[in-house]
Amino acid sequence: MEILHQLGDLFIEAVPTVVIVFLFYLFMRWAFFGPITAAMAQRSAKIEGARKEAAEVEAAAKHELENYQESLRRARAEIYAEQEAERQAVLEERSKLLKAMRNRAQEEVDIAKRRIALELASAKGEMEKESTVLAGQIARSILERPEGPRSGARR
Repeated sequence: MEILHQLGDLFIEAVPTVVIVFLFYLFMRWAFFGPITAAMAQRSAKIEGARKEAAEVEAAAKHELENYQESLRRARAEIYAEQEAERQAVLEERSKLLKAMRNRAQEEVDIAKRRIALELASAKGEMEKESTVLAGQIARSILERPEGPRSGARR
């Protein structure tokens, strides 16, 4: 029983320590843990807010990037269309120029053919005029030849 008595005395002596520890716990909870918990909660809220804001900014940046890329694609398509239109215009201009040059060359060929035809007709006319004269001269030279040389040719 003495042990029980000693335990009782020990318990009574420990009560002020327990009360002091309990009061210390309450004080620590009020003065230390409360503000720390509030600060941690505030910090977590700020972190979550910052994460949400970062996600929103990232989504906005992705959206802007997509818009920029789409604008870039449209601008490239417009540039390619303009280049193609200019290329077609240059090809058409070149085609017209080649056609004009062919037509001019054909006209020059036609003029040259006509000139050659006129020269040919003129030459034929002169040959016809001169052929009668030459035929007359040949006939006269044959008819006017003395018989003597012929007989000498037979020998």
